[in-house]
Amino acid sequence: MKFRSLLSALAITATALTASGAQASEYLTATLGWYDLIDQDDQAAQAGLEYRFAPYLYGVRPMGGVSVTSDGGLYGYGGLHWDIEIVPGQWYISPNFAAGVYGNGDGKDLGGAIEFRSGIEFEYQMVNQHRVGVAFNHISNASIYDKNPGVEVLMLTYSLPTR
Repeated sequence: MKFRSLLSALAITATALTASGAQASEYLTATLGWYDLIDQDDQAAQAGLEYRFAPYLYGVRPMGGVSVTSDGGLYGYGGLHWDIEIVPGQWYISPNFAAGVYGNGDGKDLGGAIEFRSGIEFEYQMVNQHRVGVAFNHISNASIYDKNPGVEVLMLTYSLPTR
């Protein structure tokens, strides 16, 4: 519970900052990470691809993606990603939220097909506008099903500007 409180505090702090500065209009982001980081009852490797569309208001951009675990879990999602500039043109904090469809394969049963993802990402933007970062996400069904174990994922990210 303390960990979720920390994430909430980070998100609130992030919203107090303004988003601006030089950034590419769209990104293709590759992720590689550790699935089930906290409970560790069904750990797996996770890889994913995400497309982040051009921002439309204060750095908020639509996104869509897919991730797969080494246990055959598959999650397709769409949502919002908010780029908040911390150091002009270099450092960003990006809270995000998505809804999607999940299939557990041989991995962790999250209780149902509809799952929600909330997360935070810290990114460094290089001179060529490529970004590297670390992201933390929580995926759960928000108790719309009887079973709601949730899962946490820690990932390294690499974002390639597409425009």
